[in-house]
Amino acid sequence: MRVMILEDDGWIADLLKQIVLSLRPGSQVICLESVSAALREWQQRPADMLICDWNLPDGPGTRLLEQVRRDNGSTPLVVITGRSDRASVMAVRALKINAFISKPFQATHVAASLETLLPADNGEPPPQPADPHSDLLAYLHSLPSSALQLPLTAPVRDHLLQSFKGEQIDLRKLAGEWQHDPALTARLLAVANSSAYNQAGKPCTSLLEALHKLGAANSLNLALGLALRQCSALDNALLRLFAQAHLDSTEQLIERSTQLARECALNPAPFHTAALLHRMGELCVLYLTQQWQDSGQRFSEAQLMQALDQFSGPFAISIKAQWQLPMQLRELIGACYNLPANNVKRENILMRLAACELNSAPDDPELARLRRLAGLT
Repeated sequence: MRVMILEDDGWIADLLKQIVLSLRPGSQVICLESVSAALREWQQRPADMLICDWNLPDGPGTRLLEQVRRDNGSTPLVVITGRSDRASVMAVRALKINAFISKPFQATHVAASLETLLPADNGEPPPQPADPHSDLLAYLHSLPSSALQLPLTAPVRDHLLQSFKGEQIDLRKLAGEWQHDPALTARLLAVANSSAYNQAGKPCTSLLEALHKLGAANSLNLALGLALRQCSALDNALLRLFAQAHLDSTEQLIERSTQLARECALNPAPFHTAALLHRMGELCVLYLTQQWQDSGQRFSEAQLMQALDQFSGPFAISIKAQWQLPMQLRELIGACYNLPANNVKRENILMRLAACELNSAPDDPELARLRRLAGLT
């Protein structure tokens, strides 16, 4: 079964894709951002369902739906729109739209609507992408930057899925868990700092700032988009062991760096964020290795160690650029590993000091030097 999604907001498109795949795991989902591209796709290979935004950069999505109805009168059509007033609905009634979903929407309501419209699952297993690579390292080397993701922690993933299934959960408790989850923090910061949500140009450097900017409904939808991925958390025991070691060191760095920030009367929130994300390169390698295994491939511990050594750094650099993390966070994350000789920013010095305190002997001369630079002698 093929499902076409026409939506120019990549975050919303990804959420809709994950909802479809959660309901029909064997589906092929194609996401497009313009009416012209969707028309070409439809003419080349029609889909079994269309989910379409009304307003697109190159015109109304109804242009696509009109073509679909000329070719096929029974294909389910779903319109995602902020204009579900009576006049708008009446204007397209001849197209026999099967469902209108108003923005902002709740993922659970979208899933309930799509469940009734999606063709029945034919029982085929989810398609596995053909991969010509025979080993993990070649696979990681071949991946584009758009494929780089982080794993959710298992408790956060499980609680989000409970919410998606309609179970009552404490949103405040859930948000409290998020501040310890690198994947969720990175995703919400990426969206909050994107041009669509940050028109004022003021960077978000903490989860709390991102939550305030995005709002509860958008934030929960973005989180569910991560949780609904077919590979969302680490199920392999070895990968979980490595991830837990990284998360443990992360929590230690959060505690020490925020303590230093408070001692120096600085905002601790950016320090918390930078410490939480400073291992994202390693976590990305672990996530992609889980994907590799889920596709039916195997890896050895030696291959995993080599992959962590070879790809953690480049992946972290690529993620910081791709997700447009603010420069303040990039510098703080970098200070966890190295401090440029010409650095004069006290925040970076404190982050470097916190990292060195956790990894150096108490009498290391570098600690004394950093304390002098930070004005803590």
